[in-house]
Amino acid sequence: KIERRMEATVVEKGDSGSNSKVNEECVGPTSKDAGKVSSCAGCPNQSACSSNSSNPGSSGISSTDLDAQRVAERLSQVKNILLILSGKGGVGKSTFSHQLSLFLSHSFPSLPFALLDADICGPSSPTIFALPSTPIHSSASGFSPVSVPNSPNLSVISSGLLLPDNNSAVIWRGPKKNNLIKQFLLDVDWGDQELLVIDTPPGTSDEHLALVSYLSACPQLRGAVVVTTPQEVALQDVRKSLNFCKKVGIKVVGVVENMSGWKCGKCGTKVEMWQKGERGGVEGLGEKVLGKIPLDAGLARACDEGEGYWKRNKGSEGVKAFEQVLENLKETLNLNWEKEDEDEEEK
Repeated sequence: KIERRMEATVVEKGDSGSNSKVNEECVGPTSKDAGKVSSCAGCPNQSACSSNSSNPGSSGISSTDLDAQRVAERLSQVKNILLILSGKGGVGKSTFSHQLSLFLSHSFPSLPFALLDADICGPSSPTIFALPSTPIHSSASGFSPVSVPNSPNLSVISSGLLLPDNNSAVIWRGPKKNNLIKQFLLDVDWGDQELLVIDTPPGTSDEHLALVSYLSACPQLRGAVVVTTPQEVALQDVRKSLNFCKKVGIKVVGVVENMSGWKCGKCGTKVEMWQKGERGGVEGLGEKVLGKIPLDAGLARACDEGEGYWKRNKGSEGVKAFEQVLENLKETLNLNWEKEDEDEEEK
């Protein structure tokens, strides 16, 4: 079971956290030699890597392709899939992913939405969604995503739901994280979803390669939204994410600039918190800018307290920015969703 795999890898109290058995010469789970070379000897993931390697079996179809086909079948009722990326950590990618999901749920209450928190070592869903400490239920059709409180049409799966508490560390190498991502895609009964948002960790590493591989047979993968902040140190890594998307064949839907200035609540003066570099800031990336979300203590408070940003900040510049991002996403992806009447939303 998923729960047992997680519990076996959490660092228990009194453990130094060292991992003397880590294989420093790992060839990677997607290598044709995965699980088969001498450096794999003694690795606890040798069997899994060997079965998942890209060497064709007797059928002539690689196990990687078979996994992709199985994922496509499992997600066949999901109409749209959207990856959320960021090159740099700390730019608010998870804040954006989760609040976007809440905005979707709030704006279209008759449509089902879901979020997959693929940040295995740094899950945010339990806090931002105020999820109760309840076990994930399973049935003959698989594990059931957890419903988000006060958002009955929004569900989520996250490694944070499998940990004993929010302070437990998950210390895993890439193969184990990849296997859990595959479980989240294959063993979870996602059912009928209008949009599955996948919140990825920062960077362009194992988890991203695993997701691209497993979703390669899903025609409903619409692409990726890349989140950044205005300063050049973040934009440098965003360019790496954009190049990653180009190399693996993932369409870039657009870019969101988070923490885009601060507006004084008393005098209304807008202050640019970071100087934009010589390369033109987010506009210089050459991708569609879906929106710019300002720095707002109300957004941080909403995430910490597990509620939708709009609830206490209706009409604010930040809420308007999220609404603009949502409209731009609908237009870019040709999503014919009709926003329900405001009075109906409040019921």
